[in-house]
Amino acid sequence: MNRQPISVRSGLSEPAANRPRTRRRGGRTLLAVVLGALLLLVTACGGGGGDKAGPADKEKPGAEQADTKASQAVVTVAPKNGAKDVATSGSLKITADKGKLSEVKVTDTKGNEVEGRIAADGAAWEPAHHLAASTTYKVHALAKDSEGRASAQDTTFTTLVPKNTFIGEFRPEDGSTVGVGMPVSFNFTRGITNPAAVESAIKVTAEPAVPIEGHWFGNDRLDFRPEKYWKAGTKVTVKMNLDGVEGRPGVYGKQTRTVKFTIGRSQVSTVDAKSKTMKVVRDGKTIRTIPITAGAPSTTTYNGQMVITEKLEVTRMNGATVGFGGEYDIKDVPHAMRLSNSGTFIHGNYWASSGTFGSANVSHGCVGLRDQRGAGDPGTPAAWFFNGSLVGDVVVVKNSHDKQIAPDNGLNGWNMPWSEWTK
Repeated sequence: MNRQPISVRSGLSEPAANRPRTRRRGGRTLLAVVLGALLLLVTACGGGGGDKAGPADKEKPGAEQADTKASQAVVTVAPKNGAKDVATSGSLKITADKGKLSEVKVTDTKGNEVEGRIAADGAAWEPAHHLAASTTYKVHALAKDSEGRASAQDTTFTTLVPKNTFIGEFRPEDGSTVGVGMPVSFNFTRGITNPAAVESAIKVTAEPAVPIEGHWFGNDRLDFRPEKYWKAGTKVTVKMNLDGVEGRPGVYGKQTRTVKFTIGRSQVSTVDAKSKTMKVVRDGKTIRTIPITAGAPSTTTYNGQMVITEKLEVTRMNGATVGFGGEYDIKDVPHAMRLSNSGTFIHGNYWASSGTFGSANVSHGCVGLRDQRGAGDPGTPAAWFFNGSLVGDVVVVKNSHDKQIAPDNGLNGWNMPWSEWTK
C-alpha cells in the first residue's frame, strides 16, 4: 500500500503568497487596539472631556460677544475744522450730545496747552481765557456714552491776524530790586475800552502771598498793589497774557511775558515841612535825621506818600516845564530823585547857604538836601540819601500847607484808601 510522505509544515500548507496578507490584517488589528488605548488615556487626562468647550461651543447662543456697536456720543467743536480768521474770544466751544466729555486738549503749534475745564455735567468745555492772535490751534476732544463707548473729534483752526495792536509799557523792570512802595504799573499805548478783559489777562502774585488788586486811572493806566507796603524780601511775579485780548474794538494786545522782581529792604523817609527835617527809617529803625528845605509859602510841597520813580545823579530842572516860567533853570541839579509826574523831586541843593537847611523852606515845591555842585562829594546829606535809596522807596511829606498829592500823579496810589482802590 503506497503512503504519501507526511510534511512537518502540513499545517502551513496554504500558498506562500497568502501569508503576508495575514500579517497585515494582524497589524491593522494591533494598531486599532493601540489607538483605542491612547484615546482612552487622553480622555482620562482631560478630566471628562464631555464638559470641555470646543470651538463649536463658542458659537452657542448666550456666549459673551464683543460690543461692536458705535458710540452714541456726538462731539461738536466750533469753529469748524480748517476755519481761518477766528475771533480770539468767545469762538471756541466744545460740546457733547448723548454722552459726556472725558478729555479735551487744545494746543498751539508750539505745544502750549490752552487752559480750560469740562463742565460738571460733562456737556461742554470752555477755555479759561482768550486765545492768542495769528495762531493755529489743534483740538482733540473725547466723549463717552452711557455704555462707556468713546467718540472722538479732532480739528484745526487759525485765529485772526490783527490790523491794530497795543502794548502795555510796565514798571518795574524784570530782575530789579525795588523799594516797598513800588506798584506794578502799566501804561497802554491805546486807550482801553474793555478794561475787564485787559485786567484779567494780567496776573500779579507774591511770595509770601498777599492780596493784590488792580486799579484803573483813566483808560490807559492800570496799577497793581497790595493793601499795605510790600514786606521786605517779597518776590513778585507778573504774568502778561495780552496777546489776542481785544482792548478796544478791532485793537488787540500782543504781549505774552513773565516779569519778576524783588522787594529789597524797607525804607520809608518822612519829611516834616514844619520842622524842616527828614527822618529816614530803614527796616523799622531810624538811621538818620537830615535837615531839609521844602516848598516856600507860595510854592508849597504836596503832602502825602510818594514813591521814588527814578534816580538821576545830575539833571537839568527848568521851571518852564512845570509851570513856573523862567523863574529858574538849573542845568546841573545833583542827586535828583523823582516823586511825581508834575515835577516834585527830592534832590541835592548846592546854591542855597548851608544855614538854610533845617531853618527855612525856600524851594519851588521840591525837597532839598545840602549838596555839592557836580555831585562829587559822597559825604553830603544828599549824596548819602541818594546812594542809600532804591526806586520804589517811600518818601512821606507831612505838615505842608498844601493838599495831598493825587494818587495818579506819579506812582502814588498809596494815597487812595483800599476800599476805593478795590471798587
